[in-house]
Amino acid sequence: MNVAPAVQLSSGSIAFLARHGHAAPRLTAFASDASPRRYYRLEGQDALLMEDPTDPVGFAAYVRLSTHLNDLGLSAPRVLATDAPKGLALIEDFGDATYTNCLAKGHDEAALYELAVDALLHLHNDPARGQIDQPRYDLARILDELDIFAEWFVPAIAPDHNAAEFASEWRAAWNGALAPVGARFDTLVMRDFHVDNLMFLEERSGVARCGLLDFQDGVLGPCEYDLMSLLQDARRDLSPGLEPALLARYLAGAPDHLGSAQDIRHRYYLLAAQRHARILGVFVRLCQRDNKPRYLQWLPRVLRQFETALSDAGLTDIQRLLDTCLPNWQDEAAALPTRLIA
Repeated sequence: MNVAPAVQLSSGSIAFLARHGHAAPRLTAFASDASPRRYYRLEGQDALLMEDPTDPVGFAAYVRLSTHLNDLGLSAPRVLATDAPKGLALIEDFGDATYTNCLAKGHDEAALYELAVDALLHLHNDPARGQIDQPRYDLARILDELDIFAEWFVPAIAPDHNAAEFASEWRAAWNGALAPVGARFDTLVMRDFHVDNLMFLEERSGVARCGLLDFQDGVLGPCEYDLMSLLQDARRDLSPGLEPALLARYLAGAPDHLGSAQDIRHRYYLLAAQRHARILGVFVRLCQRDNKPRYLQWLPRVLRQFETALSDAGLTDIQRLLDTCLPNWQDEAAALPTRLIA
Protein backbone atom coordinates (compact mmCIF):
# COMPACT_ATOMS: atom_id res chain seq x y z
CA MET A 1 0.00 0.00 0.00
CA ASN A 2 1.07 3.60 -0.66
CA VAL A 3 0.61 6.22 2.03
CA ALA A 4 -1.92 8.94 1.20
CA PRO A 5 -1.40 12.45 2.56
CA ALA A 6 -4.67 13.18 4.36
CA VAL A 7 -7.16 11.39 6.61
CA GLN A 8 -10.83 12.37 6.38
CA LEU A 9 -13.11 9.83 8.03
CA SER A 10 -16.86 9.82 7.80
CA SER A 11 -18.90 10.26 10.95
CA GLY A 12 -19.90 6.60 10.66
CA SER A 13 -16.28 5.48 10.66
CA ILE A 14 -15.45 7.73 13.63
CA ALA A 15 -18.37 6.28 15.60
CA PHE A 16 -17.40 2.72 14.63
CA LEU A 17 -13.87 3.20 15.89
CA ALA A 18 -15.11 4.76 19.13
CA ARG A 19 -17.43 1.80 19.77
CA HIS A 20 -14.44 -0.50 19.59
CA GLY A 21 -12.15 1.43 21.89
CA HIS A 22 -10.47 3.78 19.43
CA ALA A 23 -12.02 7.16 20.16
CA ALA A 24 -9.08 9.29 19.00
CA PRO A 25 -6.65 7.10 17.05
CA ARG A 26 -3.63 8.35 15.17
CA LEU A 27 -4.36 7.34 11.58
CA THR A 28 -2.30 6.87 8.45
CA ALA A 29 -4.21 6.56 5.19
CA PHE A 30 -3.19 4.28 2.35
CA ALA A 31 -3.79 5.32 -1.22
CA SER A 32 -5.56 2.94 -3.59
CA ASP A 33 -6.34 3.51 -7.26
CA ALA A 34 -7.84 0.12 -8.05
CA SER A 35 -11.11 0.26 -6.12
CA PRO A 36 -13.18 2.48 -3.82
CA ARG A 37 -12.01 0.38 -0.87
CA ARG A 38 -9.91 2.40 1.60
CA TYR A 39 -7.56 1.46 4.44
CA TYR A 40 -6.30 3.42 7.44
CA ARG A 41 -3.65 2.30 9.89
CA LEU A 42 -4.39 2.80 13.58
CA GLU A 43 -0.88 3.68 14.66
CA GLY A 44 0.39 1.56 17.51
CA GLN A 45 -2.73 -0.64 17.59
CA ASP A 46 -1.77 -3.44 15.16
CA ALA A 47 -5.04 -2.80 13.35
CA LEU A 48 -6.37 -1.27 10.16
CA LEU A 49 -9.71 0.33 9.45
CA MET A 50 -11.19 -0.95 6.19
CA GLU A 51 -13.92 1.08 4.51
CA ASP A 52 -15.77 -0.75 1.75
CA PRO A 53 -19.23 0.87 1.53
CA THR A 54 -19.98 0.20 -2.15
CA ASP A 55 -19.43 -3.56 -2.37
CA PRO A 56 -21.43 -5.51 0.21
CA VAL A 57 -20.80 -8.80 -1.60
CA GLY A 58 -17.06 -8.24 -1.60
CA PHE A 59 -17.12 -7.10 2.02
CA ALA A 60 -18.95 -10.25 3.14
CA ALA A 61 -16.54 -12.37 1.08
CA TYR A 62 -13.54 -10.71 2.73
CA VAL A 63 -14.83 -11.59 6.20
CA ARG A 64 -15.74 -15.13 5.15
CA LEU A 65 -12.49 -15.87 3.35
CA SER A 66 -10.32 -14.40 6.09
CA THR A 67 -11.80 -16.93 8.51
CA HIS A 68 -11.49 -19.76 5.99
CA LEU A 69 -7.83 -19.12 5.21
CA ASN A 70 -6.86 -18.77 8.86
CA ASP A 71 -8.74 -21.94 9.73
CA LEU A 72 -6.58 -23.75 7.17
CA GLY A 73 -3.39 -22.57 8.88
CA LEU A 74 -2.61 -19.76 6.46
CA SER A 75 -2.22 -16.07 7.30
CA ALA A 76 -4.92 -13.66 6.20
CA PRO A 77 -5.63 -10.49 8.20
CA ARG A 78 -8.03 -11.48 10.95
CA VAL A 79 -11.25 -9.52 11.15
CA LEU A 80 -11.50 -7.98 14.61
CA ALA A 81 -14.85 -6.16 14.34
CA THR A 82 -17.37 -5.27 11.64
CA ASP A 83 -20.30 -3.02 10.82
CA ALA A 84 -21.47 -4.82 7.70
CA PRO A 85 -24.32 -2.42 6.74
CA LYS A 86 -21.79 0.43 6.58
CA GLY A 87 -19.00 -1.68 5.06
CA LEU A 88 -16.62 -1.08 7.97
CA ALA A 89 -14.17 -3.49 9.53
CA LEU A 90 -11.24 -3.49 11.90
CA ILE A 91 -8.67 -5.95 10.59
CA GLU A 92 -5.27 -7.22 11.64
CA ASP A 93 -2.34 -5.05 10.50
CA PHE A 94 0.43 -7.11 8.87
CA GLY A 95 2.80 -4.14 8.67
CA ASP A 96 4.76 -2.98 5.64
CA ALA A 97 6.80 -6.03 4.61
CA THR A 98 5.08 -6.75 1.32
CA TYR A 99 7.00 -9.00 -1.02
CA THR A 100 7.46 -5.96 -3.25
CA ASN A 101 9.11 -3.99 -0.43
CA CYS A 102 11.19 -6.98 0.67
CA LEU A 103 12.51 -7.54 -2.85
CA ALA A 104 13.36 -3.85 -3.19
CA LYS A 105 15.44 -4.15 0.00
CA GLY A 106 17.38 -7.12 -1.35
CA HIS A 107 15.58 -10.01 0.34
CA ASP A 108 16.30 -13.44 -1.11
CA GLU A 109 13.96 -13.67 -4.11
CA ALA A 110 13.99 -17.45 -4.36
CA ALA A 111 13.24 -17.87 -0.64
CA LEU A 112 10.24 -15.54 -0.81
CA TYR A 113 8.81 -17.26 -3.86
CA GLU A 114 9.42 -20.73 -2.44
CA LEU A 115 7.45 -19.71 0.66
CA ALA A 116 4.56 -18.52 -1.51
CA VAL A 117 4.58 -21.75 -3.54
CA ASP A 118 4.60 -23.74 -0.30
CA ALA A 119 1.60 -21.75 0.94
CA LEU A 120 -0.28 -22.70 -2.24
CA LEU A 121 0.71 -26.34 -1.81
CA HIS A 122 -0.55 -26.22 1.77
CA LEU A 123 -3.89 -24.89 0.55
CA HIS A 124 -4.20 -27.25 -2.39
CA ASN A 125 -3.42 -30.35 -0.33
CA ASP A 126 -5.99 -29.50 2.36
CA PRO A 127 -9.30 -31.39 1.96
CA ALA A 128 -11.15 -28.20 2.97
CA ARG A 129 -9.47 -26.09 0.27
CA GLY A 130 -12.72 -25.57 -1.63
CA GLN A 131 -15.25 -25.90 1.18
CA ILE A 132 -16.32 -22.27 1.03
CA ASP A 133 -19.29 -20.50 -0.55
CA GLN A 134 -17.71 -18.57 -3.41
CA PRO A 135 -18.58 -18.15 -7.10
CA ARG A 136 -17.34 -20.76 -9.53
CA TYR A 137 -14.73 -19.85 -12.11
CA ASP A 138 -16.58 -21.70 -14.84
CA LEU A 139 -16.20 -21.72 -18.61
CA ALA A 140 -18.72 -18.94 -19.17
CA ARG A 141 -16.88 -16.61 -16.79
CA ILE A 142 -13.47 -17.45 -18.26
CA LEU A 143 -14.78 -16.69 -21.76
CA ASP A 144 -16.42 -13.47 -20.59
CA GLU A 145 -13.06 -12.28 -19.29
CA LEU A 146 -11.54 -12.78 -22.75
CA ASP A 147 -14.08 -10.42 -24.31
CA ILE A 148 -12.09 -7.44 -23.04
CA PHE A 149 -9.26 -8.37 -25.45
CA ALA A 150 -11.64 -8.13 -28.39
CA GLU A 151 -13.43 -5.04 -27.08
CA TRP A 152 -10.39 -2.91 -26.23
CA PHE A 153 -7.08 -4.37 -27.38
CA VAL A 154 -8.08 -5.30 -30.93
CA PRO A 155 -9.61 -1.89 -31.84
CA ALA A 156 -6.48 -0.22 -30.44
CA ILE A 157 -4.12 -2.15 -32.73
CA ALA A 158 -6.46 -2.58 -35.73
CA PRO A 159 -9.08 0.20 -35.71
CA ASP A 160 -10.30 -0.67 -39.21
CA HIS A 161 -10.93 -4.34 -38.45
CA ASN A 162 -14.46 -5.62 -37.85
CA ALA A 163 -14.29 -5.93 -34.06
CA ALA A 164 -17.64 -7.70 -33.72
CA GLU A 165 -16.66 -10.36 -36.25
CA PHE A 166 -13.32 -10.91 -34.54
CA ALA A 167 -14.99 -11.12 -31.11
CA SER A 168 -17.22 -13.96 -32.30
CA GLU A 169 -14.35 -15.95 -33.82
CA TRP A 170 -12.12 -15.23 -30.81
CA ARG A 171 -14.65 -16.57 -28.32
CA ALA A 172 -15.37 -19.63 -30.44
CA ALA A 173 -11.67 -20.48 -30.70
CA TRP A 174 -11.21 -20.31 -26.93
CA ASN A 175 -14.39 -22.23 -26.17
CA GLY A 176 -12.87 -25.56 -27.13
CA ALA A 177 -9.35 -24.78 -25.92
CA LEU A 178 -10.50 -24.04 -22.36
CA ALA A 179 -12.14 -27.42 -21.78
CA PRO A 180 -9.33 -28.65 -19.44
CA VAL A 181 -9.94 -25.75 -17.00
CA GLY A 182 -13.56 -24.73 -17.53
CA ALA A 183 -15.05 -27.22 -15.08
CA ARG A 184 -12.35 -27.53 -12.42
CA PHE A 185 -13.47 -26.17 -9.07
CA ASP A 186 -10.66 -27.76 -7.10
CA THR A 187 -9.80 -25.00 -4.65
CA LEU A 188 -10.23 -21.46 -3.51
CA VAL A 189 -8.43 -19.30 -6.07
CA MET A 190 -7.41 -15.87 -4.74
CA ARG A 191 -7.04 -14.44 -8.28
CA ASP A 192 -4.42 -11.76 -7.56
CA PHE A 193 -1.73 -13.88 -5.96
CA HIS A 194 1.40 -11.83 -6.66
CA VAL A 195 4.12 -9.87 -4.89
CA ASP A 196 2.02 -6.75 -4.24
CA ASN A 197 -0.52 -8.83 -2.31
CA LEU A 198 1.86 -11.06 -0.34
CA MET A 199 3.51 -10.21 2.98
CA PHE A 200 6.57 -11.66 4.67
CA LEU A 201 5.63 -12.23 8.33
CA GLU A 202 9.05 -13.04 9.68
CA GLU A 203 7.92 -13.68 13.26
CA ARG A 204 5.61 -16.54 12.23
CA SER A 205 6.61 -20.05 11.26
CA GLY A 206 6.09 -22.35 8.29
CA VAL A 207 3.68 -21.30 5.57
CA ALA A 208 2.05 -18.87 8.01
CA ARG A 209 5.00 -16.56 7.28
CA CYS A 210 3.34 -15.81 3.94
CA GLY A 211 0.67 -13.19 4.57
CA LEU A 212 -2.22 -13.06 2.11
CA LEU A 213 -3.96 -9.87 1.00
CA ASP A 214 -6.67 -8.97 -1.51
CA PHE A 215 -8.57 -12.25 -1.65
CA GLN A 216 -12.17 -11.00 -1.51
CA ASP A 217 -12.68 -11.69 -5.23
CA GLY A 218 -11.74 -15.34 -4.72
CA VAL A 219 -13.47 -18.05 -6.75
CA LEU A 220 -13.56 -21.81 -6.85
CA GLY A 221 -11.37 -22.89 -9.74
CA PRO A 222 -8.21 -24.67 -10.92
CA CYS A 223 -5.22 -24.90 -8.58
CA GLU A 224 -2.84 -23.74 -11.31
CA TYR A 225 -4.33 -20.24 -11.53
CA ASP A 226 -2.73 -18.69 -8.45
CA LEU A 227 0.56 -20.43 -9.19
CA MET A 228 0.58 -18.91 -12.67
CA SER A 229 -0.41 -15.50 -11.30
CA LEU A 230 2.61 -15.63 -8.97
CA LEU A 231 5.19 -16.90 -11.46
CA GLN A 232 4.08 -14.93 -14.53
CA ASP A 233 3.60 -11.54 -12.92
CA ALA A 234 2.52 -8.75 -15.24
CA ARG A 235 4.68 -6.22 -13.38
CA ARG A 236 8.01 -7.92 -12.76
CA ASP A 237 10.34 -10.49 -14.27
CA LEU A 238 11.64 -13.34 -12.16
CA SER A 239 15.35 -14.07 -12.18
CA PRO A 240 16.40 -16.40 -15.03
CA GLY A 241 15.61 -20.02 -14.23
CA LEU A 242 13.45 -19.25 -11.20
CA GLU A 243 10.05 -19.89 -12.82
CA PRO A 244 10.88 -23.46 -13.97
CA ALA A 245 12.49 -24.21 -10.60
CA LEU A 246 9.42 -23.05 -8.72
CA LEU A 247 7.09 -24.88 -11.09
CA ALA A 248 9.12 -28.04 -10.43
CA ARG A 249 8.82 -27.38 -6.68
CA TYR A 250 5.05 -27.21 -7.02
CA LEU A 251 4.90 -30.35 -9.15
CA ALA A 252 6.90 -32.28 -6.55
CA GLY A 253 4.30 -31.53 -3.88
CA ALA A 254 1.11 -31.29 -5.94
CA PRO A 255 -1.90 -33.30 -4.76
CA ASP A 256 -2.69 -36.48 -6.65
CA HIS A 257 -6.11 -35.27 -7.76
CA LEU A 258 -4.43 -32.83 -10.17
CA GLY A 259 -3.19 -35.67 -12.38
CA SER A 260 0.13 -35.89 -14.12
CA ALA A 261 2.83 -33.23 -14.30
CA GLN A 262 1.97 -32.85 -17.97
CA ASP A 263 -1.69 -32.18 -17.10
CA ILE A 264 -0.71 -29.55 -14.54
CA ARG A 265 1.70 -27.82 -16.91
CA HIS A 266 -0.89 -27.72 -19.69
CA ARG A 267 -3.49 -26.08 -17.44
CA TYR A 268 -0.84 -23.69 -16.11
CA TYR A 269 0.10 -22.45 -19.60
CA LEU A 270 -3.51 -22.41 -20.80
CA LEU A 271 -4.55 -20.22 -17.88
CA ALA A 272 -1.50 -18.04 -18.45
CA ALA A 273 -2.51 -17.38 -22.06
CA GLN A 274 -6.05 -16.52 -20.99
CA ARG A 275 -4.91 -14.19 -18.20
CA HIS A 276 -2.35 -12.37 -20.32
CA ALA A 277 -4.91 -11.82 -23.09
CA ARG A 278 -7.33 -10.36 -20.57
CA ILE A 279 -4.68 -8.10 -19.04
CA LEU A 280 -3.70 -6.74 -22.45
CA GLY A 281 -7.29 -5.59 -22.84
CA VAL A 282 -7.42 -4.27 -19.29
CA PHE A 283 -4.30 -2.13 -19.76
CA VAL A 284 -5.71 -0.53 -22.90
CA ARG A 285 -9.04 0.12 -21.17
CA LEU A 286 -7.31 1.66 -18.16
CA CYS A 287 -5.52 4.05 -20.51
CA GLN A 288 -8.35 4.96 -22.85
CA ARG A 289 -11.38 4.87 -20.55
CA ASP A 290 -9.94 5.56 -17.09
CA ASN A 291 -7.09 7.92 -18.03
CA LYS A 292 -4.47 5.71 -16.36
CA PRO A 293 -1.74 5.40 -19.01
CA ARG A 294 0.93 4.28 -16.52
CA TYR A 295 -0.26 0.68 -16.84
CA LEU A 296 1.01 0.65 -20.42
CA GLN A 297 4.58 0.46 -19.12
CA TRP A 298 3.95 -3.23 -18.42
CA LEU A 299 2.25 -3.99 -21.73
CA PRO A 300 5.44 -5.14 -23.53
CA ARG A 301 6.12 -7.71 -20.80
CA VAL A 302 2.56 -9.06 -20.90
CA LEU A 303 2.71 -9.20 -24.68
CA ARG A 304 5.84 -11.38 -24.47
CA GLN A 305 4.21 -13.54 -21.81
CA PHE A 306 1.10 -13.94 -23.95
CA GLU A 307 3.05 -15.04 -27.02
CA THR A 308 5.09 -17.52 -24.97
CA ALA A 309 2.03 -18.95 -23.27
CA LEU A 310 0.24 -19.44 -26.59
CA SER A 311 3.16 -21.57 -27.72
CA ASP A 312 3.59 -23.43 -24.44
CA ALA A 313 -0.13 -24.27 -24.29
CA GLY A 314 -0.20 -25.42 -27.92
CA LEU A 315 -2.89 -22.89 -28.85
CA THR A 316 -2.16 -23.01 -32.57
CA ASP A 317 -5.76 -22.22 -33.61
CA ILE A 318 -5.75 -19.02 -31.58
CA GLN A 319 -2.31 -18.07 -32.88
CA ARG A 320 -3.56 -18.67 -36.42
CA LEU A 321 -6.65 -16.54 -35.80
CA LEU A 322 -4.53 -13.64 -34.59
CA ASP A 323 -2.08 -13.90 -37.49
CA THR A 324 -4.86 -14.16 -40.08
CA CYS A 325 -7.24 -11.49 -38.79
CA LEU A 326 -4.66 -9.10 -37.40
CA PRO A 327 -1.54 -9.15 -39.60
CA ASN A 328 1.51 -7.71 -37.83
CA TRP A 329 -0.44 -7.64 -34.58
CA GLN A 330 2.72 -8.09 -32.49
CA ASP A 331 4.38 -5.02 -34.03
CA GLU A 332 1.22 -2.95 -33.67
CA ALA A 333 0.87 -4.05 -30.04
CA ALA A 334 4.49 -3.22 -29.26
CA ALA A 335 3.91 0.31 -30.53
CA LEU A 336 0.79 0.86 -28.41
CA PRO A 337 2.40 2.47 -25.34
CA THR A 338 4.02 5.18 -27.44
CA ARG A 339 1.03 5.74 -29.69
CA LEU A 340 -1.66 5.84 -27.00
CA ILE A 341 0.29 8.18 -24.72
CA ALA A 342 1.35 10.56 -27.51
